[in-house]
Amino acid sequence: MDAEASPPRSISSHLRGALGACRDAFAHLPKFALDIALPTLCVSCREPVDGEGVCAECWAKLSFIAPPFCPRLGIPFVYDPGPELLSMEAIASPPAYQRARAAVRYDDVARTLVHSLKYQDRTDLAPAMGRWMARAGQELLAEADVLVPVPLHWRRGWSRRYNQSGALARVISQQTGVKLASEALRRIRTTEQQIGLSRPQRASNVQGAFKVAADRMADIQGRRIVLIDDVLTSGATTDACARALLRAKAAQVDVLVFARVVDSHRAPI
Repeated sequence: MDAEASPPRSISSHLRGALGACRDAFAHLPKFALDIALPTLCVSCREPVDGEGVCAECWAKLSFIAPPFCPRLGIPFVYDPGPELLSMEAIASPPAYQRARAAVRYDDVARTLVHSLKYQDRTDLAPAMGRWMARAGQELLAEADVLVPVPLHWRRGWSRRYNQSGALARVISQQTGVKLASEALRRIRTTEQQIGLSRPQRASNVQGAFKVAADRMADIQGRRIVLIDDVLTSGATTDACARALLRAKAAQVDVLVFARVVDSHRAPI
């Protein structure tokens, strides 16, 4: 009688499977509803996007930097002037670092990406931006021993909660296997925001602001360093960082950034 009242084993297992599937579906309902209510939006145009924060249309508007460019500063040339020909800026004012490379020009879409990462907690953008940087800096990274992000002063780091340059450097380190020394270089005094300052003012603002920590000298001495930052404008900050690293006996310092400001009126000579 009891045996007849019990459902067959196969039916019972099917019921358990169906109930389990229902439980899984209900467990994912909140996330599904949230995805529908709050889809990921392109950081530039605010259209829904499936992926890394940039829609296909805005991705196409990014101006990726490719040869020909100045072999020293990475500034793109309008035409190919020939091998190893430097830009006027590289000749007139050579930096402390050896070479600089950037993934994209600092245009409207790039500015939105940088500001979203830097000021709006959009750390989800770092993986894509870091991969683009790793591709742009292949030449530098192939020879690098250590990655060093441009540091924030601890007060600014406290208010922002993270260093955007450090976030990019971690992605590049994971992509390439190059060692990351995130605490080697320190900003030892506060500086004004560089926005709105002239080139001489920018250089004066960051003079003496960086120093290699005494307990991290071994990470720097004799090493080929790639300095990581989000934007290269006048080069004052990266130059000050490079000088601090070279004072700590780095063998060479190169610079890799996500975006760089390009003066289209400058020509190679």
